[in-house]
Amino acid sequence: MTATLAPPRLRYRWTICALLFAVTTINYMDRQVLSILAPTLQLELHWSESQYAAVVYSFTFVYAFGFLFAGWWLDHVGVRRGFATAVIVWSLAAIGHALARTTAAFAAARALLGLGESANFPGAIKSVGQWFPKEERALATGIFNAGTNTGAILTPLIVPFIALNWGWRWAFVVTGSLGFLWLFLWLALYHSPEATFAAPAAPRVPWLRLLTVRQTWAIVAGKFLADPVWWFYLYWLPKFLDRTYGIKLAQVALPLITVYVIADVGSIGGGWLSSRLLKRGWTVNRARKTAMLLMAVAIVPTALAPYASSMWTAVLIISLAAAAHQGWSANVYTLASDMFPPSAVASVSGIGGFAGAMGGVLFQWRIGRILDATGGNYASIFAVCGFAYVTAWTIIHLLVPRLEPARLGSPEAAS
Repeated sequence: MTATLAPPRLRYRWTICALLFAVTTINYMDRQVLSILAPTLQLELHWSESQYAAVVYSFTFVYAFGFLFAGWWLDHVGVRRGFATAVIVWSLAAIGHALARTTAAFAAARALLGLGESANFPGAIKSVGQWFPKEERALATGIFNAGTNTGAILTPLIVPFIALNWGWRWAFVVTGSLGFLWLFLWLALYHSPEATFAAPAAPRVPWLRLLTVRQTWAIVAGKFLADPVWWFYLYWLPKFLDRTYGIKLAQVALPLITVYVIADVGSIGGGWLSSRLLKRGWTVNRARKTAMLLMAVAIVPTALAPYASSMWTAVLIISLAAAAHQGWSANVYTLASDMFPPSAVASVSGIGGFAGAMGGVLFQWRIGRILDATGGNYASIFAVCGFAYVTAWTIIHLLVPRLEPARLGSPEAAS
């Protein structure tokens, strides 16, 4: 499934990677503004923990189903047109938060944001699969996926400053407008491989056929069990620090930046590790699974975070887990292009993204209930986070012990 790349394509692929990194950064800035402003909004709008959870999972619920449509759509219309449309939708939705006055209005804005943002990862993974050889895909994925952490670093720097000086509504307007700046660069610079090199289009795979192969379900397991943990860090970490250590809006930037800077190292490092092992002659199966297992084991200590004696001890434990999660993700994302033809990569990524987001919906719903019932005790939540990845790795290995390519051309593909 790895095509021979012409020299111009070798040079151009890193421009594509830079564009994907930039849009992923903006994607995460737009979604994280809410978590930074959560304590302020809860005071102003009198939200309970369960109401905040409802606002959060209104995004995740639509985001989940959006993945199913976005993956199929991107495989049909291509990433140039698909990304452009998605960025317009999510940027308008992000700005629309500034108009909300009620919990229901916030939930509606979050839902539209989720619909638009669902195209980001299927589109980015499809682009990497088209432009990069197999031995570089995990590294390229790790680089663009580092945009999630860069967005999470920039947001606590920008949002408190805007909110404290001009009000929280302007925080949504400013960050939401960044997508339109990226859109101009994307339309000016990006062209599909088929348009650039006159490459023949790959035959399309029936969407339902993808559900009949073990390879799809391995990716589903890797996303369903791991993604909810990242959602927890993204939406609940500022509240955990506020509740446990009294860290308020003006003080939250430094600990969050620490977490996400270290997570950036994990994203690139995890992708580099399996790419490096492949270049040393390891099989795809051995390289990807070794990197993923190391990441899964490194996350186990996060179960101890609620018992940390100081805020910085907790932050460092969570930072290690966040870095390992991103290294895990860089490799799980790459499994789609490892095991499926290019014409199915976005669809499979969309199915995996749907599973991860639905896991996030269920986990966030339970988090709100647990915190309301326990008076804000996070111990059981962090315990689940600590052991989710080892469980996911085991399931992946049982489903695809050799990471063999999916057989999609006949009914025997399911066997």
